[in-house]
Amino acid sequence: MTIARHCWLATTALAFLAQPALAQQAPADGGSADPGADIVVTGYRSSLAAARDAKRDARIIKETIAASDIAAFPDLNLAEALQRLPGVAINREAGEGRRISLRGLGPDFTRVQLNGMEVLGNVDSPQDSRGQATRDRAFDFNLFAAELFEHVDVEKSYQAQQSEGGLAGTVGLFTARPFDFKGNKVALSAQAGSNTLTRDIQPRLTGLVSQRWGNVGLLVSGAYSRRQTREEGFDTYRWRHNKANGSDLSALSAAERAKINSGDLLFARGNRLSVWDSTQERLGLTAALQWNPAPSAHVTLDALYGHFTGDRFETHLASRGGGSSTWLGGGETFAGVVYPNSRVNALQWNDHDEVVYLDVTGGKAATETRRQTTRNVFKQLVLSGDAALADGLTLYWTGGVERSRYDIPVNDKFTLEGYGGVTSDYRGGTYSLVNTYRFDPADPAFWHARRLYVNETFQHSALDDAKGRIEYKASADDTFSLGGEWRRFANGGRYAEQDDILTTAFRSGKLSARVDDYASVYAGYTGQHWSIVDFPRMLQHLGVDRRTYLTVPRGVFSVEERTAAAFVQYGWNHLIGALPFRGNVGARYFSTGVTSQGEANVGPVTVRGAYQGVLPAANLILELDRGALLRLAAARNINRPALGALAVNGSVSKDNGDISVAIGNPDLRPYRSNDLDLSAEYYVGRVGYVGAAAFVKSLDGFISTQTVNDVPYRRTRLPDNLYPGVTATTNVDSFSRPVNLASTALYGVELSGQTDLAFLPAPFDRLGTALNLAYVASKLGYARIYPGGITTTLEGLSKYNANATLYFQGKAFDARVSANYRSGYIFSAAPVLTPLGPDQDVTGFEGTVYVDMSAHYTLDRHVQLTLNGVNLTNQRERQYSNSSKRLYVVTRAGTTLLGGVRVTF
Repeated sequence: MTIARHCWLATTALAFLAQPALAQQAPADGGSADPGADIVVTGYRSSLAAARDAKRDARIIKETIAASDIAAFPDLNLAEALQRLPGVAINREAGEGRRISLRGLGPDFTRVQLNGMEVLGNVDSPQDSRGQATRDRAFDFNLFAAELFEHVDVEKSYQAQQSEGGLAGTVGLFTARPFDFKGNKVALSAQAGSNTLTRDIQPRLTGLVSQRWGNVGLLVSGAYSRRQTREEGFDTYRWRHNKANGSDLSALSAAERAKINSGDLLFARGNRLSVWDSTQERLGLTAALQWNPAPSAHVTLDALYGHFTGDRFETHLASRGGGSSTWLGGGETFAGVVYPNSRVNALQWNDHDEVVYLDVTGGKAATETRRQTTRNVFKQLVLSGDAALADGLTLYWTGGVERSRYDIPVNDKFTLEGYGGVTSDYRGGTYSLVNTYRFDPADPAFWHARRLYVNETFQHSALDDAKGRIEYKASADDTFSLGGEWRRFANGGRYAEQDDILTTAFRSGKLSARVDDYASVYAGYTGQHWSIVDFPRMLQHLGVDRRTYLTVPRGVFSVEERTAAAFVQYGWNHLIGALPFRGNVGARYFSTGVTSQGEANVGPVTVRGAYQGVLPAANLILELDRGALLRLAAARNINRPALGALAVNGSVSKDNGDISVAIGNPDLRPYRSNDLDLSAEYYVGRVGYVGAAAFVKSLDGFISTQTVNDVPYRRTRLPDNLYPGVTATTNVDSFSRPVNLASTALYGVELSGQTDLAFLPAPFDRLGTALNLAYVASKLGYARIYPGGITTTLEGLSKYNANATLYFQGKAFDARVSANYRSGYIFSAAPVLTPLGPDQDVTGFEGTVYVDMSAHYTLDRHVQLTLNGVNLTNQRERQYSNSSKRLYVVTRAGTTLLGGVRVTF
């Protein structure tokens, strides 16, 4: 479908939205039109109305999500709530929203603030294909329950008084405070439900107490949930050009043998039936203490604690073909038993030379049993306030500390292996795999023990921030702001691992490879059973203490950034002729110093870097009539480099007299962007509006690894004594490090609108709808970043994102159903190259449509029944390998239903 057609459909839909809204003509006095005395702005409609009013009043381009009442956020998950906004896309983990992409840029480009202070908190994915044990600047929104928050802002344009960073935009999270509400409040909520794949009981509890004593208020809230998650499906290890690797091809025709031996065929490197299980517990606590010592002075202390744990179990029934091709090769002598190479009975390939059918006798099979424990602890304390210093002169300040740890103390796996006949059939389509086993995968006697792998990973983050500004109102319509900020961010970590533990002992027969004493049968995968190991029994039986293999830390790193910034900004609200004209202009100066420490192969290394810049910004709003606004924003912004690129872990080596150096680069410049935004909005009635926005970002500073030859050692900025005989003047034959190289431009259009359908006959006049569509386009020549890369869309960019919500708002009952569409996107543009040819140029995800619902029935002014449904269609996540879209990973996470009760006083 062409871009023009998408925009035409969206415009038609928005015009439909506008018809009932435009029919509600604004009264002559400029007040809000009354769409009907029996229609009250409550429930979900009230959250839409509050969000719309915040968007209209803002002096920047932003979107807002507001709770309809205390501890009543409109979605169970913050990421899932944010996906309803134009230009926001999310990825999911076990069916739950985890991270967001804003305006086509990946999660690393969206800065998240919590109560005015930047927040960094990572969990991870259990799947390697999604980036396990991530270490980046992104925020994982499944860390906290949505009920802890009162509203969320998404700032799409930049202003000078905002902290620099967040090139895609800034998401502001705000917990509730006692003076947000009238009087004292108590809210209690309890839900329970289950998922169609796990069938467990999933409790979800929320409590909030807000008390006021004159000019002092205290609010305390907490949210707890426990749930089992499951993703199950099938996957390959991607695809590879390969040959027979010793397999018996005598059953094949001469043409088939020649085709295999040519190396032209692409085989799945292996395939697996896979399950990822997790038991997750999430606890969040907030406290807010407010004191208003005078009408012109306010002080707030916000505290937040989050604790997220996951006990994971993962298992696979897999092929382990020799030469990394499904079922090929394989033969060996193991524990005195001779296993001959596999025999290929039949195969078929398609027009892309991909083997889509393979029948093998004696192929190497495996099962993998993996266990993980994960733990995230997040703590934040923020003190903020304002005070009038003199007539028209006000001081605003915010200061806080934040600490976060994400640890995986146990990440172990055990592999069983055997040889048998199997047929792998991919002919059902790109995302189809049917394995037919001519052995019993559930029989422990078929398998022998192969290898034990143990790993642990630890990482931590710290953020200290102090900022303030002085505002001077020169008149009722003119405000001057002057402020500054100091910020320290630190991130560090390490890991330890050991692979192929006991493999030599098993292979030689010194240790029995029989698994009868610690094997069990896994029956959780639909339609297929296989043998796994009981980890505690296995370790005890084999006499293994995993800690003895984890004594040497690896990948030790720490990165610290210290930033000082200052800004000046002028805001106004005047008339151009008879038209109201408001906005702000300003500039921000920042200076950042970076200290990076790590372990090179020859010892510890410390390297420092620095950068600075000036960021101008302007936001202009012209009110064309009582309901129409035209916005123009222009700014320069930055995004600080990826943490992995700043770490100086690397190596200094000497080979035949040639010196080679490969390290990270703390002297990287940030990504930079020049942004231009144009937005037209029309507001009418109590909830209605339509809007269209266009934006362009000129992006520079994409990071790639560059290798230069014949440079003096001093250019590496490493100490002279790091390697014997190397001094500042020593010639380095090869010097590799990440540098800023590539640039591109990004363009986008966003269309959005919402309205009541009050023109319909009763009871349909209580319906309402909200729609939005975003289109984003950008390409990057990844050959400048990855050798052998292609020109394609930016990693993480979905060209199309669309949302549709239909809601019913009655006096006692309300309900809504929402659908979110995200088109496919490139996950990684890093190619995989082999001597026989490229295995893949990209990996990516296909588009998805997620459908969710919620309903509430109010028994009286204190008690409300609730029902929530997540992923009603059990949407598949489909990940592909190569731009030709070969099967990589296909999973389902099931549908979750939760019912409960909410009580407020």
